[in-house]
Amino acid sequence: MNCVFCEGNGGELIWQDAHCRVVRANEADYPGLCRVVWHDHIMEMTDLRAAERERCMIVVFELERALRALLNPDKINVASLGNAVPHLHWHVIPRFRDDRHYPSAIWAAPLRDGTIRALPEQFDELLRGQLKNLG
Repeated sequence: MNCVFCEGNGGELIWQDAHCRVVRANEADYPGLCRVVWHDHIMEMTDLRAAERERCMIVVFELERALRALLNPDKINVASLGNAVPHLHWHVIPRFRDDRHYPSAIWAAPLRDGTIRALPEQFDELLRGQLKNLG
């Protein structure tokens, strides 16, 4: 089986516990785009036990809260697709009105040349600090 999330972190590792990890994706047009990746190779949320589903969503929501605090985006998109990579993961995407695709999904055709944003200095460390209460 070839699975990018089984073979590696899937991005810059920010935080992890026994169940899942938070990684920052390297998406030049979408700095701050992160993923919550379940460690075990499963496809759907309903493959998890109730307590595991709750843990996964707590991490997604805490990541959203942290990204809002650090980046002050116009919107946050949260998506779990898994069509191309059938390994349970959630995208948590800070969105700005002047990005390439706004208001469409980032996977749609671009609508314009977007504004490239730089992440705040020490972003990864700041994000780790925001997520420290996850345990």
